Amino acid sequence: MDPIEEKIRRIQDGEGGLYSDVIRLYQQRIYLYCYRLLNNKEDAEDAVQDILIKAYQNIGQYKPQADFTSWLYKIAYHHCLNLLRRQKFQQQVRKLLRQEVTEKSAEQIAQNRLFSEPVSAALGKLDVEDRNLLILRIYEDKSFAEISEILGVSTATVRKRYERTREKLKKAIERKEKQLWASVN
Repeated sequence: MDPIEEKIRRIQDGEGGLYSDVIRLYQQRIYLYCYRLLNNKEDAEDAVQDILIKAYQNIGQYKPQADFTSWLYKIAYHHCLNLLRRQKFQQQVRKLLRQEVTEKSAEQIAQNRLFSEPVSAALGKLDVEDRNLLILRIYEDKSFAEISEILGVSTATVRKRYERTREKLKKAIERKEKQLWASVN
């Protein structure tokens, strides 16, 4: 049996003190995942705390037939998705309440053109599900099978979505590079 699976079984049997080992093992990985999804350090730090607490509170529901890491990433994904939805809703409410439109200064516009990379700009254009898929596959180095387990869809669906998302990203990067090149010349 995998050492982490053995620890989880022991935690489920009442040895809660062992959960600190789980935290040490996964805290940094989950933080990086959350940071890439949320694109905000403070939000990612808060999310990691919430996710690890949720995982501990629900450790009894974990079944060893699924990989513990995938189970934990699934909790992280849904938590971050809910945060992003809540943030989007709050932004929409703020827009409705704020009647004046704030214009970007010339300096802000120039800075955005000079310092925003085509890749990060293109990633920002993707919806949360597509961005999550790329993060899991590229940054977290998850297999299609693991991603399918995290997202709750078939491996074939994950592969198709991944290829479509890669194409979308490639086209968005090319567009952004052309825009940057045109603004420089």
